[in-house]
Amino acid sequence: MRAAQLKQSPIDKPNYQLKTVLIVGGSGFIGQALVKQLVELSFKVTIYTRNLAKTKSLFLSSYLDEKVKVVDQLDIDKSYNIVINLAGKPLDEHRWNDKVKQQIIASRVQATTMVTEFIEQTSHKPELLINGSAIGFYGPRKNQKLTEQDSGRSSFSHQLCSEWESNALKAEPLGVRVCLLRTGIVLGDNGGALSAMLLPFKLYLGGPLGHGNQWMSWIHIDDLVSMIIWMIDNESIQGPVNGVAPSPVSNQYFSKTLASVLRRPAKLRMPALLAKLLFGEMADELLLKGQRVVPQVALDNGFKFEFATLGHALDNLLTK
Repeated sequence: MRAAQLKQSPIDKPNYQLKTVLIVGGSGFIGQALVKQLVELSFKVTIYTRNLAKTKSLFLSSYLDEKVKVVDQLDIDKSYNIVINLAGKPLDEHRWNDKVKQQIIASRVQATTMVTEFIEQTSHKPELLINGSAIGFYGPRKNQKLTEQDSGRSSFSHQLCSEWESNALKAEPLGVRVCLLRTGIVLGDNGGALSAMLLPFKLYLGGPLGHGNQWMSWIHIDDLVSMIIWMIDNESIQGPVNGVAPSPVSNQYFSKTLASVLRRPAKLRMPALLAKLLFGEMADELLLKGQRVVPQVALDNGFKFEFATLGHALDNLLTK
């Protein structure tokens, strides 16, 4: 994380030295950035993983050596101040069919069930559970501006997020503050959605998808990590929190802005029919439809975005 972003909230490192954090799903794109920042702030971090060798190779051979504990078993005798669950099979890893969709749901719901059961069994309850979710909760909504107060519409994404969140909320009766982090498109320079978008643009093959009017609600990885730290710091924050920047854009605007930063054209539009042939139902729900989501909870409670506009975010990530 860049030094400028640390100005987001008042940071008292000695206080953080007393905070213990358990992260489930810490080896993913968001998890890696979060672990790095937590270590820099002197949190004591434990990562739970089912793939011990892979996760150790990511963290224990780097600057995090001896600062991060990696485990493949949860010990109910251990206590943690904060639990953060980011686990789940990526939505865009495979073309959707009934089997893949059930695997996606199971990976998130089962991981969250494991987390809440661990919290229930441990004698020292965490003060906070931050559970990953997604703006897919709202379902396709065309031009409607959506905040955390809005309900969801019937869709696979809504079904997934609803089950995911319901399981996380089982920790509330145990006296745990629960935050549901509904992320949008997370932009970073080391993986994530942006990495997948870059190649066609660099090859002069980039352009809008379908009509290009569908909304894209995005966030810079640094702002998302800062938002997680902000949720830890602010005990009044609970329930859904939209992990998006305050300026959603159309797919066409996103394409033009990305092309401009890369000094490339953005004229090769992918027809909706071709996208559906290539990606099936996933294209219809994730690529050709979108949500115009705003981070109302964050804005109302004083969170300051370092990268509030798309141009600023892409310049930061791509012009180094």
